[in-house]
Amino acid sequence: MTLALENDRLVVYDKANSIDAVGRSQLSFWGFRHDPITNSFSAPLDSQLFFKVTKYFEKEELPFSLSAVAKSFYDAQETSRSNFEDLKRIAASYKDGKFDFDRFEAFNNFTVKSIFRPLKIHQLKAAYHLYLLGNGANFSVPGSGKTSVVLTVYEKLRLEGKVNTLFVIGPPSSFGPWKNEFAETLGRIPRHIVVAGGDKKVRHKHYSDVPENKAELYLTSFHSLMSDQKEVTSFLKMRHVKAFVVVDEGHYIKQIKGNWAQAIMKQAEKATYRCVLTGTPMPKSYTDIFNLFDFLWPNQNPISQHDKALIKHNEEKGNTHSVKHILDASIGPLFYRVRKVDLNLKGQNFIEPHVIEMKRHERFIYDSLFKRISDFSKTEYFKNIEFINSVGKGRIMRLRQSVSYPRLLNTAIENYDERLFKDMEDLRYRIRQYDSLETPAKISFLIKLVRQLHKRKLKVVIWSNFIETIKLIESNLKKNGFNCKKIYGSTPVEGTSLKDEETREKIRDEFVDPKSGLDILIANPAACAESISLHKTCHNAVYYDLSYNCAQYLQSLDRIHRVGGSEWIEANYHFLQYKNTIDADIRKNIDDKTRKMFDIIEEDYAIYSLNMFDSDGDVEAYERLFRKKATKPSKRK
Repeated sequence: MTLALENDRLVVYDKANSIDAVGRSQLSFWGFRHDPITNSFSAPLDSQLFFKVTKYFEKEELPFSLSAVAKSFYDAQETSRSNFEDLKRIAASYKDGKFDFDRFEAFNNFTVKSIFRPLKIHQLKAAYHLYLLGNGANFSVPGSGKTSVVLTVYEKLRLEGKVNTLFVIGPPSSFGPWKNEFAETLGRIPRHIVVAGGDKKVRHKHYSDVPENKAELYLTSFHSLMSDQKEVTSFLKMRHVKAFVVVDEGHYIKQIKGNWAQAIMKQAEKATYRCVLTGTPMPKSYTDIFNLFDFLWPNQNPISQHDKALIKHNEEKGNTHSVKHILDASIGPLFYRVRKVDLNLKGQNFIEPHVIEMKRHERFIYDSLFKRISDFSKTEYFKNIEFINSVGKGRIMRLRQSVSYPRLLNTAIENYDERLFKDMEDLRYRIRQYDSLETPAKISFLIKLVRQLHKRKLKVVIWSNFIETIKLIESNLKKNGFNCKKIYGSTPVEGTSLKDEETREKIRDEFVDPKSGLDILIANPAACAESISLHKTCHNAVYYDLSYNCAQYLQSLDRIHRVGGSEWIEANYHFLQYKNTIDADIRKNIDDKTRKMFDIIEEDYAIYSLNMFDSDGDVEAYERLFRKKATKPSKRK
């Protein structure tokens, strides 16, 4: 038999019919197609497949030879593997504190001379680790300055002639920060192109018509990349494009067979250098990390199939010690992680909740809903768990809406066949007419609190989980003479809006500008908890309402507690809480989750759920508040 490489395909010629039925089946399983005329088997060339075939033939003791081209490929791959193992050893030694001091000092001198914004010591260490590897991951906690680390390494490689383009794939909310951080870190405004959203033809033109003096910074989203795979591949393969490809918020590609993950994997080999950034590498499972390193080292299989199987098996058995041992050996040298404790930031001041008495109508609405839900939970106690979970989420949402802005419940009355409001005309009337009856007590308290902060010339971000509540807060603040703006899901992202529209980036930039006069930002955690930094001029946050989603809450905390400002000024957090309502349960639950996460978030291989859209907390709340109170009705005698 002969193994040959022809036209980007791996071909097995079997003129002597050495391969039996089992072998043919195995080749077919790997994607080989049989040509009966030449009695050959061929499949698209893939380095891992190449070595799978050679190892299989060796194991089965099937004699084979390599064509000249295949032999050159084999030698090149073996050299690549050897170099990869050398890199791992160097990176592992560096993390252990053993390294070439002269080379490190030379890198440090480069940052002093060529990087506009001085790096913190933890950023310098992380940048040198990435520079040593070329392709690496940074799993440092949010707010540690991962973007500055990547930009530093990019600039070093650019000046060495190894790269000329920074191609960033991330959520749309990351586009503005990348552009801003580029200018602040490197001291020059990049020529940038946002290739996400908008007209597909325009995006494709940016990829096809690429002059020699192309943009230095390309920004695209996971969704747009999935739609533009062919065009991105052609772009990255262009002779004059040497791209440093960065996957920002890498936890979005954790699903092994997810569409976003597959789209990114297809671009991996075309990149000159690769980097993955995320503060939450393994949100729910150790397997979440597989895609990240397959992207970084597409030809090296850093976590082998055997190790992946062992990791899955040990995780299922709860043997986390064995899993961590495997990961330490396979990928430990390939990532860098800065923990919160390493940042040396000022503390976070969680002020005791401001407990507020509800006004008359909102108290009536809340108490009526709570009693109704409690009564229903008793009658539904013996129904199936799927039913309880589905109605539980909806009913907890109704209570959350009622402590935020009772008018939110109007949608439930008009558009949702919900028994909560059946035969309760007084309740329905108060919800429909709420705006004409009173202003929520939280609004009145918020205005007083904002006025106090305003007198001290302090900026403040106000968080709410409901769009209509955000609009209510904005209108009331403006009525009282305050200059404020809002960011929520409908606020456009740069590159996806009309030129005269205010984007999230424009609003954020105006807010953090100390001389802008815009001192109040109202935001939704689901839209603004990731990527947007406010910490340079804002150190006060007010939580008008909370959800049970700990991920969004933790991310929102870090918006005003980050490197580059929080080293000198403490972050202050205010919470508005209605007396004798679900507000207290949400706050206690989110505090408990936060303490648990802070205990484990410092670990290299921490497993903790940071699903930004997780609503399991609503089900748990329903169990906690209602189902445990339900008792089996007594039988009639």
